[in-house]
Amino acid sequence: MIRHILLIKFIETVTDAQLASLQSRFEALPDKINGVVSVEWGLNDSPEKLNQGFTHSVLMTFENHQARLHYLPHPEHESLKMMFVPLIKDIIVFDYSK
Repeated sequence: MIRHILLIKFIETVTDAQLASLQSRFEALPDKINGVVSVEWGLNDSPEKLNQGFTHSVLMTFENHQARLHYLPHPEHESLKMMFVPLIKDIIVFDYSK
């Protein structure tokens, strides 16, 4: 399994409607792309205040390395990026094998 973690800092003008739409699009990926096992969307609620302005996270699980390679150029991923990237102020992407 591959875990794919996004830590996201959105632009100040992002709306609740845009965030809700993004969340829905991310959470629909397992039904649209083979090899995407699960997607979780989260809002930071840590009392430690160490998030450095990153407010949201996405945790994706891929079946294996090949599934991740299949996902990256997939039309659903490309379509999501068209909506997502303009709303990002900063992002950290971190993958690891489990």
